[in-house]
Amino acid sequence: MINAYESAGHERQSVATQLSEWGEQTGDDAVSELSDKLGVILTEIGAQEDIFAQNLEDYRCILKQIRNTESGVQPSRDHKTKVQDEIARLKYKEPTSTKLITLEQELVRAEAENLVAEAQLTNVTRAKLKEAYAQHFAAVVERAEKQAILAKHGRRMLNLLNDTPVVPGDTHEPFNAERQARQILYDAEEDLRIWTLDLEEVPTQAHPVVGGVLDGKAAATSSLAPRTTDLGNHPAQLGVHPAHRKASGASNHSNAGSSSSSAAADPPYPLSQEERRRREDMIVAC
Repeated sequence: MINAYESAGHERQSVATQLSEWGEQTGDDAVSELSDKLGVILTEIGAQEDIFAQNLEDYRCILKQIRNTESGVQPSRDHKTKVQDEIARLKYKEPTSTKLITLEQELVRAEAENLVAEAQLTNVTRAKLKEAYAQHFAAVVERAEKQAILAKHGRRMLNLLNDTPVVPGDTHEPFNAERQARQILYDAEEDLRIWTLDLEEVPTQAHPVVGGVLDGKAAATSSLAPRTTDLGNHPAQLGVHPAHRKASGASNHSNAGSSSSSAAADPPYPLSQEERRRREDMIVAC
């Protein structure tokens, strides 16, 4: 999906450049002037697709933290299941085996470890699902509202083109709306500059996040401020010919891949000192 939006942005910018170049070759001063200005607007619309793709990459990386935590919890589940199966096997084949006592103590330890792991997984899943899609929907709103601004100014530009039919031998009056066309681009640039993201907040009661997982030492009363995405910071370049524009930066797929592999090596459910002490006390008691 990210690749599709990124590709769509680049293709739209390519089409904008082709439109501008074609207009110059028509020999019609009005078409040449306005196709160039329309190409600038279309290029900026394509740039918004690039920004949207980058925001999608960010939300995808947040969701990966759930996956990494799930992978870290699985060994705890497997160990508990293995001990339970071994106890069931011994009770069936050797009900008087002294090994049962050792295994039952091991099961208590395994259940205690798994209990902590499952709680951390639940916390991470809820917090990261909320954070990721709050950012995703904010990016959707940004893309939609900015492209709507540009599209409306594009329609204003079309009103400068006189399409009254002419009879053979007649010509249209010389195009004299260059100043109005430039003003429309300035208006579009200004509207993008002053645009702000106005959304209902998505508050969270999750503990602060450290190293990609929830910090067990955080105070239960603490809460995070809603995530503020890097929206609306794309520099407007509406006065530049699309043939000389550079596409905005591509999304960092390779960087995201490397960061996810390193995140997977982090402890998926770190214990606070208090949790570790309670677990050790439980093991000693067993």
